[in-house]
Amino acid sequence: MRFLTLLGLFITLSLGAAQPVLAQIKVLTSFTVFADMARNVAGEHAEVVSITREGAEIHMFRPTPGDIKRGLGADVALWNGMGLETWFERYLENLGNVKAYTLSDGVEPILITEDAYQGRANPHGWMSPGNANIYIDNIVTALSETDPANADAYAANGEAYKAEIAATFAPIRAAIEALPEDRRWLVTSEAAFSYLARDFGLKEASIWAINADSQGSPQQVRRIIDLINENNIPVIFSESTVSPKPAEQVARETGIAYGGVLYVDSLSTPDGPVPTYLDLLKVTSQTIVTGLTAQP
Repeated sequence: MRFLTLLGLFITLSLGAAQPVLAQIKVLTSFTVFADMARNVAGEHAEVVSITREGAEIHMFRPTPGDIKRGLGADVALWNGMGLETWFERYLENLGNVKAYTLSDGVEPILITEDAYQGRANPHGWMSPGNANIYIDNIVTALSETDPANADAYAANGEAYKAEIAATFAPIRAAIEALPEDRRWLVTSEAAFSYLARDFGLKEASIWAINADSQGSPQQVRRIIDLINENNIPVIFSESTVSPKPAEQVARETGIAYGGVLYVDSLSTPDGPVPTYLDLLKVTSQTIVTGLTAQP
């Protein structure tokens, strides 16, 4: 009997004691940026799934049956609102009774002033170090109400995440504030950076307002060329999910620099330039600073 007891102990030590299965909630997000934010808040307590893939254009996204299958079994869903993901509520109808939280709740909207969306809220509220705190707090609330047992962990993770974002942007903000007033312009293809421009004290202009609109019409291009010439703006940028050709055309016709690609709606794959939300904000902001500080 003693031999059998020792043999059992040896087998247990060799194979390892059985580990408890970690109970997780399933969190569904409308796109990859929010998936990464939710993972930072959730830690080990949730499985987070994005409906859209890396690099996707989210304004006019059309979910496939595979996208619907990926969302089945979700305990909670997170989306931006503000008219951005017009497809999302229809998508949720396929999943049954899943409570959805609007992450832009509490954001002070900036209104679009041009094109077909004039007077509506610019939906890109997450593109702002200041608004990031609102989004993170809303994620903490959503996860805590869904999984109260881990509410303390979600709150602690959220505060640590906010501190990391603030620390990252202190030097970038200082670099922009050191620029002469007449160089503090942010000109892009889409007006997706209004909140970032407001945070950093930049004046903003774009070729078009929202990707769902017409993109790069002759009238739009002419308008931005005139603005650039009138204000001696030094650089223009485009976004990762649209063609750079309209911005490159403007750069050629005005003789200014094309500053490269900014990221807004979608993360890259893990081996790409912006695999996380923090990387997206950092790379986009640093690209802007580089373009504005370059000598003509």
